Amino acid sequence: MSSEKVPVTVLTGFLGAGKTTLLNHILSAQHGRKFAVLINEFGELGVDNDLVVDADEEVFETNNGCICCTVRGDLIRILGSLLRRRQKFDGIIVETTGLADPAPVAQTFFLDENLREKARLDAVITVVDAVNVLTTLEESPESVRQIAFADVIILNKTDLVDEAHLETVTTRIRQINAHVAIHRASRSEVALDEVLDRGGFDLNRALETMPTFLTDDSHGHEEGVTSMSFATQAPLDEQKFNAWIGPILQTQGPDILRAKGILYFDGKEERFAFQAVHMLADGDYIGPSKPGEKRESRIVFIGRNLNRPQLRRGFEACQS
Repeated sequence: MSSEKVPVTVLTGFLGAGKTTLLNHILSAQHGRKFAVLINEFGELGVDNDLVVDADEEVFETNNGCICCTVRGDLIRILGSLLRRRQKFDGIIVETTGLADPAPVAQTFFLDENLREKARLDAVITVVDAVNVLTTLEESPESVRQIAFADVIILNKTDLVDEAHLETVTTRIRQINAHVAIHRASRSEVALDEVLDRGGFDLNRALETMPTFLTDDSHGHEEGVTSMSFATQAPLDEQKFNAWIGPILQTQGPDILRAKGILYFDGKEERFAFQAVHMLADGDYIGPSKPGEKRESRIVFIGRNLNRPQLRRGFEACQS
């Protein structure tokens, strides 16, 4: 088994589409396999690592950079280290930031000699937010490339829209990627054989989609998109937080591509995982902090026209 190439699954998709939810679904399923996980965030403070379910898997987190450009060296280094211990796991899952272009990530597996010899790119899985995707595709070149480059599309949040809307979304996806497999899902719950063991990334199709795939090393991000992160070790008042975040999402929702946080409310031992996409928010308690971990509330906003002093003052005013 040690002579076989290690399968690598790349999970991509725009901000808030449900990538981490899909990752948790894979890690929680009864499949008898062990995965190493690499998570890349766009932001100053890491949050996604805490959103991943507690498991035996090794979780590595890179932030302050996109996995397809500024931290590509980290991708090669961590994967190289993992491959030296490849008998300890059955596969590797790479979750990219929602602003990543998957093409340069996939390109790495063909251009780096060590990765080319020891790993194989099994598939690029793109999670699509059925609610917001039509607007996102108009505003974000990155989201178009994520769909164009996918081997599999997980059309998520289908329970929040009607059939007519789903048909419109499917037609739009087919205009970008005519032959991609599309699986509908709610809360990213899909059969594992739809995302794992796909049999290999289709290099020929990738070259049809992007003829310069193996030679083009350029990459840019959306103009005007920034990330702002805030943290406090003081407990938060839950009522104050809800009274603050609600109007923020209602008034600035169109500019807030993603908001997420790990919060500690006064009088509660469990951590609260907060997530929002535009004006749609959700959250739940995810258990107590890990042993030795400080009780620090962290929140991240990713979007356009964000006012850092205003957001910081509002978040700090939620302290108990």
